[in-house]
Amino acid sequence: MSSAQDLRPIVIRRAKSHAKPHGNHSWKIAYADFMTAMMAFFLVLWLLSSASPKALVGVAEYFRMPLKVAIAGGDKSSLSKSVIPGGGQDPMAKDGEVMKALTNDPSTDAQRRRDQLESERLRALKGRLEQIIENNPTLRQFRPQLLLDITSEGLRIQILDTQNRPMFRTGSAAVEPYMRTILREIGPVLNEMPNKVSLSGHTDSATYMAGERAYSNWELSADRANASRQELIAGGMQEGKVLRVLGLADTMPLEKSDLLAPVNRRISIVVLNHRAQAQFEAENASAAEVSVLAQKGRTAQDMQAQLQAASAPAGKPAGAGKGKVE
Repeated sequence: MSSAQDLRPIVIRRAKSHAKPHGNHSWKIAYADFMTAMMAFFLVLWLLSSASPKALVGVAEYFRMPLKVAIAGGDKSSLSKSVIPGGGQDPMAKDGEVMKALTNDPSTDAQRRRDQLESERLRALKGRLEQIIENNPTLRQFRPQLLLDITSEGLRIQILDTQNRPMFRTGSAAVEPYMRTILREIGPVLNEMPNKVSLSGHTDSATYMAGERAYSNWELSADRANASRQELIAGGMQEGKVLRVLGLADTMPLEKSDLLAPVNRRISIVVLNHRAQAQFEAENASAAEVSVLAQKGRTAQDMQAQLQAASAPAGKPAGAGKGKVE
């Protein structure tokens, strides 16, 4: 049998640790990385500020040069049309050297000045027309029906129809008295610029009973545009100033949500800028050239080749900006 001394529990005493627990020190690593990056950044800034312009160009060329060119040799990226020989266009050459050459081209700069001067003259003509409308009691009451704005083709003057005050008699090209007054007041003002004028007639989508098989909105819009031309000349506009007369029917509605809206019936008078006028005249010249070649018995291929050669210097694609002329 065990004695009482053998039954006593065994007690193990351990010394307590007085060391403090460790905290989370991961922020020190992030802070060290940040300071390293900042040191490298300021070092780069110091090197760039102390380097000469020629050295900076060399450094930039080093980073732009493809690895294949650097190893195998070849043109630099700024001298080649492609980043890699056989590859696509070099964006640096397109946006850099080429655009810089175009900007420094004297002919381009002169054309830009001419366009700017012409835009200012068109804006001045717009202001004069607005002043005439405000100073004329007769025209002032029709101001809501007159829209003046500058477009890519030039100064556009739109005369809109209304439900209670139509410009023409219903289904006819007969000009109403107030419309005649507006056109004859505008006519002399158009002589202040040598630019040609384009006239366009627009109708709503209401069709005739016979549709387009007989007299339709095409003929009506063209007849109304031509009647407007006659009133402009009667008011004092120089003869021969109109370059073209178009009938567009209901193909270009002003109010697209309501094709029968009165404002879709309108006359557009555009004082053409130089670019638009030159484009239309070039197209007419191309048509005349086709007629001459046809009379000489030339083939269609010969006509096409000669027309492309004639239009190449102008840089305009064939058939651009065509409209339906009635």
